[in-house]
Amino acid sequence: MASDAFHAGLELPPIDERLVAPETPYEIWDGELVHVPPADPPHGTRHLQLAALVEAHTGPEFEGAAELLTRTSKIDDVAPDVSVYPTAPDPRTGGRQLEHLAFEIVSTQSLAQAGRKAAKLIGRGVRRVFAIDVERSRALEWSEALGSWSLLDSSVDIADPALAVPLPIEAMIRDAKADDAVARALLAKRNPVLVQDRADAEAEGRVKGEAEGRVKGEAEGRVKGEAEGRAKGEAEGRARGKAEAVIVLLAARGIALDSATRDRILGERDPQQLDRWIVRATACATLAELLAEA
Repeated sequence: MASDAFHAGLELPPIDERLVAPETPYEIWDGELVHVPPADPPHGTRHLQLAALVEAHTGPEFEGAAELLTRTSKIDDVAPDVSVYPTAPDPRTGGRQLEHLAFEIVSTQSLAQAGRKAAKLIGRGVRRVFAIDVERSRALEWSEALGSWSLLDSSVDIADPALAVPLPIEAMIRDAKADDAVARALLAKRNPVLVQDRADAEAEGRVKGEAEGRVKGEAEGRVKGEAEGRAKGEAEGRARGKAEAVIVLLAARGIALDSATRDRILGERDPQQLDRWIVRATACATLAELLAEA
């Protein structure tokens, strides 16, 4: 695999030394000025979706960027649609480090043109370059050995040291909202906001449920015995707390509850069933998925 260190002997310019002015719609290819026009759908919409997905899956020591210019040679200054590069500055130059991953949306441009850019990036030392072919709903990775694109299986994920969570190819190539894949990635990365929301929901439900259960248990305990009532009340409280947590998690994800389903969740007392619902509530897209028997 080519590397920036390998090319150091060729006296390549720093990756952040520009041939073109940043914030302008141009790149330099083989010493020639190339106009990179603004995008229409579907390129523009898929670009936004890809950026959101990559950002959510990027590891803590890496940054994601869109249209980040990279000086690949003395006569090339190109910008992949989305890049992933180390957060820390280059210890040799003090500037930005070379990206590890690069992604290119292919819609109006040809795969051959995207391949030229991929070869330049790989030649500079970028570890992996991917193309998202919008028209054919497929993802490809540039092979330096073959000098061409290799088709990726849409059912698998891209795993890489620069990613905290493997990146699902299916989510990148389909014209759909990236919210679910982003949410799963953030949960897998234990995003502190989502973790705290879940903890708060469980705590709130537990306190409320235990209070209600304790009152009910104490009333029953006067008839059947204080010890039996307290035990039942505590179990009722734990179940109520878990049920409330399910409802709060669904609400946080924007999944509406009808009264019948709400009553069913609040009325459930099987702790294993409630635990399954809590897990599903963090990732399901519909109530049917939450309540599925399997």
